[in-house]
Amino acid sequence: MKFLLDLMRRLLRPAQNNKAASDAIEPSSAPSQATLDNTRTPSATQGASTMSKITSIADVRRHFRNNQEPIYFISATNFNLLGIGDWVSNFRHINYIDCFEGQQRNVFVPKEKFPRDFEGIEDINNYLLEHKEVIDFIQSRSSGDNAGIASFLMFDEHTEEICKQLGLKIAFPPATLRQRMDNKIETVRIGNKAGVPSVPNVLAKVGSYQELCEVSKELGSDLVVQTAFGDSGHTTFFIANEEDYYKHAEEIEAEPEVKIMKRINCRGSAIEACATRCGTVVGPLMTELVGFKTLTPYKGGWCGNEMFSGAFTQEVRDKARDYTFQFGEALREEGYRGYFELDFLIDMDTDDVYLGELNPRVTGASSLTNVAAFAHSDIPLFLFHLLEFSDLDFDLDIDDINERWAHPESVDSWSQLVIKHTDESVDLLTRAPKTGVWRISDDGSINYDHYSYHPHAAENEQEAFFMRISGAGDFRYEGADLGILITRGRLMDDDFNLNERAKAWIKGIRGEYAGQALQDPVVEGVAVSHAIGGGNFKIL
Repeated sequence: MKFLLDLMRRLLRPAQNNKAASDAIEPSSAPSQATLDNTRTPSATQGASTMSKITSIADVRRHFRNNQEPIYFISATNFNLLGIGDWVSNFRHINYIDCFEGQQRNVFVPKEKFPRDFEGIEDINNYLLEHKEVIDFIQSRSSGDNAGIASFLMFDEHTEEICKQLGLKIAFPPATLRQRMDNKIETVRIGNKAGVPSVPNVLAKVGSYQELCEVSKELGSDLVVQTAFGDSGHTTFFIANEEDYYKHAEEIEAEPEVKIMKRINCRGSAIEACATRCGTVVGPLMTELVGFKTLTPYKGGWCGNEMFSGAFTQEVRDKARDYTFQFGEALREEGYRGYFELDFLIDMDTDDVYLGELNPRVTGASSLTNVAAFAHSDIPLFLFHLLEFSDLDFDLDIDDINERWAHPESVDSWSQLVIKHTDESVDLLTRAPKTGVWRISDDGSINYDHYSYHPHAAENEQEAFFMRISGAGDFRYEGADLGILITRGRLMDDDFNLNERAKAWIKGIRGEYAGQALQDPVVEGVAVSHAIGGGNFKIL
């Protein structure tokens, strides 16, 4: 008996030592997916933090590792916050599209689908929140009246009403404030107030081509016109003459005010940040892939990002970071807090940095921001957002974090491609590539290697993580999102054109899709109307 007791003590001692060591929570020791898949339903006493005050990154990591309150990301897919569940216990995705064919246990997708015509991603989220299977799932994990915390890509006032009924707290500012911040016209005004310049522009109501020329005569004849709301691929118009104007006259003249900019020789870029009570945390400056015909049918449409430290000069990167911090502090004065993204336009002739637009939310670039080296050496940017909307008392040295994240060695190289159907055809998909890790051969052919839910599973530049959006049985139509490919290294050359590796990946992924043509034009019309997005709004 004594022998057995001694043996048990020896076996238990290392486990206790390991637990003590894990309290330090090194970046590489974020909770595994297996750990998250087996988390228990929280009891009535769970969810409260025992920390009196959070003062360090280690404190933040420890808090979210030990989190017991259900936290949800509710959206069409989980693309924007891939891998966050590795950092936050009890984090779950509630999605409309099952990109993982049932293999991902922290992704909940209702089995029964009802035909609906969605006009925006808000409609998708409201549909999910009112779905019986989703309600049952949320209630099964609730603790009394507290159903947990909900986060979204997009939501509206109806979403807020549903969440209140379900007992869900929303980890974002009110929808009305976010809507005001999302206005491109308002962005210009906030930027001006914060000392963040926009491309030379005028804001005006336009009723004809002659009026456009009159109000913008100091900007020249080559113009870019933007409406207040909408995806840039649909609501940015390039106008050099009267013929260009009449292609978009209806949309322009319907607006109470538009933004009219001088057209410059520029590169698009994106930077994500989080406005907290301690200050604004700023991520790295990324390039944007825009308007590539092999990826998107929309001129000016976003179709991916690159993150690497040499994308722009140090001076440009520093200026963009400073502007982002200034803008974040201005947002705090407006009452907005939490996650946001700024698009900057870098003038390639002068290296001037201009404010493009504000996205007051997580975005398509968030998938890269939250998997980069700086995020894993500290914490993903989204955890600052969750911290801001928690009940915790925290005081973090934001200047120290920003200085650390600004170092080039903190930014490893990642790229992503958002692959859309670019033809005007409509068909029914009969085959689609699986989500997981794919490998590319020297001859450009690609092969499926293994299943994974995380971009980090792609270990080198010969591998890529592909996340399928459209699958067999879905309609394929112009503008439909087929999938997202994320890989290490660059996918553009120094002239910001797609490199040969990118072209091979695009060709390879497209080759994995097959569809059956639809002969009946009436059926085609029904197909488009019931497809997610229908090409009229982006779901990512």
